[in-house]
Amino acid sequence: MPFYTALGSIPRKRHIVFRRPDGGLYSEELMGHEGFVGTSSLLYHIHPPTTYQSARRIRRFTWEADVDTSLRHRHFRTSAAPKGGSPTLDRLPLLFNSDIAMLWVEPDIQDPHAYRNSQADEVVYVVEGQGVLESVFGDLPFHAGDYVVIHRNITHRWQLDLAAGAPKFLVFESRGHIRFPRRYLNDVGQLLEGAPYSERDIRRPTAVAPHDERGDFPVLVKQYNALNELVLDHHPFDVVGWDGCFFPWIFNIHDFEPIVGRIHQPPPVHQTFQGDGFVICSFCPRPFDFDPEAIPAPYNHSNVDSDEVLFYASSEFMSRKGIEYGSITHHPDGLAHGPHPGRAEASIGAKATKELAVMMDSFKPLHVARSAMPIEDLPYHRSWLEQQDGGFSPPTS
Repeated sequence: MPFYTALGSIPRKRHIVFRRPDGGLYSEELMGHEGFVGTSSLLYHIHPPTTYQSARRIRRFTWEADVDTSLRHRHFRTSAAPKGGSPTLDRLPLLFNSDIAMLWVEPDIQDPHAYRNSQADEVVYVVEGQGVLESVFGDLPFHAGDYVVIHRNITHRWQLDLAAGAPKFLVFESRGHIRFPRRYLNDVGQLLEGAPYSERDIRRPTAVAPHDERGDFPVLVKQYNALNELVLDHHPFDVVGWDGCFFPWIFNIHDFEPIVGRIHQPPPVHQTFQGDGFVICSFCPRPFDFDPEAIPAPYNHSNVDSDEVLFYASSEFMSRKGIEYGSITHHPDGLAHGPHPGRAEASIGAKATKELAVMMDSFKPLHVARSAMPIEDLPYHRSWLEQQDGGFSPPTS
């Protein structure tokens, strides 16, 4: 993140004596990306973060791809996805390549362990549910519509409010650093006035509550495509203070300010995050184009050097038929796609849309995970065909 934050107790300068009440030294930990040249934060632990009592590999992560690589549009229904499990260990892989992965989980248990992803940044879109993200940086409450950004190597735990309803999470795992699009920033990293959000919309941890506890505390770490269990001799959330520009943060999709125009605007105006090899966009409720001859529905377009994936966070999407809340469509590189039959004509004169969707465009081809095949709507690629009477035959499972 481009802005500096300080929380809790820290000394007046970095790397100087900072003592605990018992006279011992607090343990510094510098955490960041790109070695010592990227964004970073300095944390002060009650106990050294290095005191692991044991380490073992639990299992490998092997995401198998669908062997059918025929070129076609695809549609997946998360309503048919497996329910329950851990928010960190039971994620269903849907689509992936070497830059980005998309996964789905509907957890119904609290993790007894802390967790960190040491090989990817995570963006977790909270479709439903609420709770608190606990981390070494402090507590960060979340609710529906939040993009929860957890940079790699941040130890955290999802504290789910299961009494408020079962959560649903759409998870993106990014090999690269998640950041604001460069065109939204000035030369010193501040968001521009013309950006669709501002720093005021970003939620960060606001307080630290250090745990000074000894015992056996498992931390599960994803690294090298494997899950590893490291057991600390103290509670991992023992930080008394920190400062810097590297921390978990939240942006809510309803705080995105849509950019509209007299004539239809292209998808990049909806961009929300930048990654290496992909972008994430937010399609939000907004007024339609206001020229009397405008066609608000998007024009047909071919994905050249990109795969387009849309998660439908509501049951309304102005250019689609046969789509339900929780649908995911994958439109691969090499195929044209656009509005379903009748949707362009129907959009003329419409004043606004209530649609809500999350889009991910990947610049490398995406593999469909075999684990996603049971929830696929197989006839979807035929859904642009009109019946002879001019009607529309929506896709069926």
